[in-house]
Amino acid sequence: MSITGEALIGGVAVRGTGKHFKAFDPSKREELEPAFYAVDEAQIDQACQLAAAAFDTFRATSNEERARFLETVGEQIMAIGDELIVRAMAESGLPRVRLEGERGRTVNQLRLFAEMLREGSWADVRIDSPLPERTPPRPDLRLRMIGLGPVAVFAASNFPLAFSVAGGDTASAFAAGCPVVLKAHSAHPGTSELVARAVIKAVELCKLPAGVFALLTGTGRHIGQGLVAHPAIQAVGFTGSRGGGTALMAVAAARPQPIPVYAEMSSINPVFLLPGAMAARGEQIAQGFAQSLTMGVGQFCTNPGLVLGIAGPEFDAFAKTAAAALQNVPAAPMLTPGIAGSYQDGVQTLAAQDCVKTLALAEQEEGRGAPALFATTAESFLAEHALHGEVFGPASLLVACKDVAEMRAVTERLEGQLTATLQLEDSDIDAARELLPSLERKVGRILANGFPTGVEVSTAMVHGGPFPATADGRSTSVGTAAIGRFLRPVCYQNLPQALLPEALRDGNPQGIWRRTDGVLGKA
Repeated sequence: MSITGEALIGGVAVRGTGKHFKAFDPSKREELEPAFYAVDEAQIDQACQLAAAAFDTFRATSNEERARFLETVGEQIMAIGDELIVRAMAESGLPRVRLEGERGRTVNQLRLFAEMLREGSWADVRIDSPLPERTPPRPDLRLRMIGLGPVAVFAASNFPLAFSVAGGDTASAFAAGCPVVLKAHSAHPGTSELVARAVIKAVELCKLPAGVFALLTGTGRHIGQGLVAHPAIQAVGFTGSRGGGTALMAVAAARPQPIPVYAEMSSINPVFLLPGAMAARGEQIAQGFAQSLTMGVGQFCTNPGLVLGIAGPEFDAFAKTAAAALQNVPAAPMLTPGIAGSYQDGVQTLAAQDCVKTLALAEQEEGRGAPALFATTAESFLAEHALHGEVFGPASLLVACKDVAEMRAVTERLEGQLTATLQLEDSDIDAARELLPSLERKVGRILANGFPTGVEVSTAMVHGGPFPATADGRSTSVGTAAIGRFLRPVCYQNLPQALLPEALRDGNPQGIWRRTDGVLGKA
């Protein structure tokens, strides 16, 4: 499968008319062929208009038809073969084993949504039988969820497969019956084109309208903002920087018809080291923390960027062990020169704070990220808001607290987070119970005795959290619940059986779970 540098609109490869750019190999520090061209306003409009035209046909497909489409996308991605992995390695600097695992996750994610569609409860069907004898009479009421409409999806920089062209946003939108217009990330345009061509092939094989999927190429905010502003687009999925996400939120809110933006943006993912855990296995926790912090050069949205412990010899020993472990980790290429530059700026900002002590900081190299570890007190952290920001990369800040009450005080001052981790033993249960109410209000996922890097794709996973972790803390971008972002309820009152969607008809012809007169079942 050749890479041409073209956008894919209406199932056809088209060359953008705007400024061209090339992918960049962060390991070799050289540009990659071919050139990619930015789409213009007319091409954005064409993609969105085709998506709008495809919507009613696509959402009318059966659960089985959409499930088979998702599986076919996965099959076509696997059919690309090693070419996909080689190109992704070149564009990201990530190792083969990481990208092969990410490809497997992407395909398994598509299969998981297919299973959910076949099971059927995603539609949240509810039926209230008529009560003609009641005063006033209750009508026949039936509810189901339907897709919102065409969705604009923005590929992420740090996951060129699992959060990109056929990643979770696209998979959940497709499952909801929503066409997708996708803005490829400029860090991995070749990888994006290969996967997009696989999606287009699946659209053709499943005989779906060509407007079900489009790939837009180009750099600059005007493409993304033009896409979000288009009246055909009804929702947005975004993973990226806080500045980029809030800019899209502003565009979406300013439309004549505002639309929801589901943006994953910023998180420092606090880790709480409780006394019993520190006494029992402090050194082991420090080693695991160092590994989690430097995994993928720290370029995970769930990276442990903040660690809170009780001041004393055990916390000091943790800091010493973690710093020593980090000093043995060499600098490595980051995904893009821009990400590397921002990381180094963030590290320098922390190091320059009078209230911050540098525990580990290797010399930074152009385009590469070296681990960094800093320490401060809870009193300083509470007083200096500059310490609260995310440094995207292998850097973390240790905060020494007087006691658990001060830990909770720090927690109350944190912004919304994707995760929080409790390192605890049985003797720490009361302390953890004291922290839980604050954590439940602040984060989307609370975990014990592990590390937050690594997000399972499953039915119960939440990858979201209060702002600025995400734009809407009521949602998740990972797991089957992610479909809820792109659905809305429709109620049918007293409609004849012939006009009702099959999922709502008497006799339950689809054999799906439905709530009838308050009782959940398949009757």
